[in-house]
Amino acid sequence: MQENSSSQKPFLLGLSISVFFILAFFTGAIADRVFEIKPLDYLLARSGTEVTTESHIRFDSSSEENTSLLGQLLQGNANASVADVAEVASESVVTVSIRTQQRVIDPLDDFFGFGTGRLEEIERDIGTGFVVHQSGLIVTNRHVVSNPQAEYKVIDTKDNEYLVSQIYRDPVNDLAILQVEGASLPPLALGNSDTIRVGESVIAIGTALGQFRHTVTTGVISGLGRGIVAGDRFSTEMLDNVIQTDAAINPGNSGGPLLNARGEVIAVNVAVSQAGQNIGFALPINVIKASIDNFNETGRFDRPFLGVSYQMIEREAALFNNVPQGAYVMEIVSGSVAEEAGIQVGDIITEISGQDMSEVSLAEVINGKRIGEQVEIQYWREGVEQTVTVTLRAAQE
Repeated sequence: MQENSSSQKPFLLGLSISVFFILAFFTGAIADRVFEIKPLDYLLARSGTEVTTESHIRFDSSSEENTSLLGQLLQGNANASVADVAEVASESVVTVSIRTQQRVIDPLDDFFGFGTGRLEEIERDIGTGFVVHQSGLIVTNRHVVSNPQAEYKVIDTKDNEYLVSQIYRDPVNDLAILQVEGASLPPLALGNSDTIRVGESVIAIGTALGQFRHTVTTGVISGLGRGIVAGDRFSTEMLDNVIQTDAAINPGNSGGPLLNARGEVIAVNVAVSQAGQNIGFALPINVIKASIDNFNETGRFDRPFLGVSYQMIEREAALFNNVPQGAYVMEIVSGSVAEEAGIQVGDIITEISGQDMSEVSLAEVINGKRIGEQVEIQYWREGVEQTVTVTLRAAQE
């Protein structure tokens, strides 16, 4: 009897193990089908890349790692199309509308010389903006919201309207930040405009002609470091180091984002050429980021202001005219640091605190400084290099 009992032990042990694995197999299969639980996923460490057969993209609005729906789109789908990027980015793009009083003159009264007219309230779409913070901070151009007596509101892609409660206008760049109440819109990611190249694909979104909201156009970066004179019949200003694109930009696109293929904002649309087709211009986002960072720290746009209007002299022009490369001073602002330092129209600023003006623009250098910081300016005047040290002050709007 003892020998039979001993011989049965291996048999019973093998039978028990077989039964265990059979039960485990069927239990796992049932759990996987019925409850969508995969026990092996928890018991075994995975290696390699997970493959999914889903063709659509899911967004997790509670994710803390992804700051925007667009960021989640691009992380979930590296091959996102223009339509994918435009659809999601439009959630963060708004139309800027103005309400103001405008004097309307009756043609008959004007014929008899009594053209005093009457005040009439008007409301119309005038520009574009995009969200940079979910608390309701929106970037646009300063010239879009230049009327301090007007009332402004923004309209999102679902036609929800939000009243603009505060406007912070940058006295140096054509930039303004709008604070709106009650909006919880996803912000757009800001890219790096220093790394873009001519020929890169771009996407522009805006209210074309002040009529067609969320118009999407595509193109490429046509040129970098352009200097232009932008404005209307009321005022003009010199814009330096702007980006040129052939993506269709029309009046009403001002303040809208210029996106790269990854859905990052690389520039803010600012102007369009009236003399040619498909020639638009945008402010590099790195210049804007410096203003935004300062605004986030102080709640204001107080930044250093040298007080010169200038034109950058490129290498070819410098060689042809036998002058150094740098920032050619075209105008001096009265009462500015530049005027007090003795800088004159016609001087060429060649270096600021060791930074060569042949490698970087004057605006970029000054934007990187702080109010109260001392900088050494080297400039060329009639064949003589001169140096002066100045203390930077805030710009006055």
